[in-house]
Amino acid sequence: MNTPQPTEELRVDSTDGVTLHTEIHGRDNAPTVVLSHAWTCSTALWHPVVNALGANYRVILYDQRGHGRSTSPARTGYSTTALADDLCAVLEATVPAGQQAVLGGHSMGGMTIMAAARRPQVRDRAAATLLASTGSANLTATSRVLPAAAHSPRFADIGHRLLLSAPLPLGPHTPITRAGVKYMALAPDTDPDTARQCAHMIHQCPTTTRARWGSVLAKLDIDTEAAHLDAPTVVAHGTSDRLTPLRHAHHLSSVLPRCQQILEIPGIGHMTPLETPDHLAGAISELVATHLRTGPANTTATP
Repeated sequence: MNTPQPTEELRVDSTDGVTLHTEIHGRDNAPTVVLSHAWTCSTALWHPVVNALGANYRVILYDQRGHGRSTSPARTGYSTTALADDLCAVLEATVPAGQQAVLGGHSMGGMTIMAAARRPQVRDRAAATLLASTGSANLTATSRVLPAAAHSPRFADIGHRLLLSAPLPLGPHTPITRAGVKYMALAPDTDPDTARQCAHMIHQCPTTTRARWGSVLAKLDIDTEAAHLDAPTVVAHGTSDRLTPLRHAHHLSSVLPRCQQILEIPGIGHMTPLETPDHLAGAISELVATHLRTGPANTTATP
């Protein structure tokens, strides 16, 4: 994969002293898109989408706290409130007051946007949003990672909670661990290069970060916050997603006040930015063209 090079890198301070590695890609006068990545990932998750968007956009990426090149919080600094704080800090640093952007989040990144829905930084700056492969509640009870999940919802809930929050190392990056990551996060026919890239990124996530954020996801319930996301929203979801099955997309469509579309992507797993970047880039481009206002503050490019 061609790794896009940022035109600028920032260190953004969040409310509790965590410092967020932030990248700006593209031209200063282009429409702004802010993308938030998933649990155990980094800005690299969005690189295929940045490449697919091309030079017509100003794309902001940042590492979630404890991930990538961002610093780790104290033990109490893992919560959906902290995720919202971080997104708001990045928006204030990269989207000037009076301007707007299209926000996109994958998995925990989508949960970040929903958690921040009532914040003025999001209400004022979000022209539209893309929520990809994400959910707002009941993640462990609905996941299909464990083979027996379909036959015993209670077993599924307990087993998936343990799987998310276990502070166990993944071990060396080998064909066996790569196969495990592929089973959980990707579609069965995902190409080997994408599977290798995904496994490498997940292996780079510190064990403590993975376990503590996994504990937050195991208890996730942000339906109330999602109901305040008052921006036009597209929900994108792969039909072969084991971690957050397609039912979450339909649940979100009933919770979000301005859900415009459920974009079902056949045969795609959980890692949609890696598996099908063109679908997400197309959805982002359409949101920019339709909802990001033109004028001195925001210049709209042709998709």
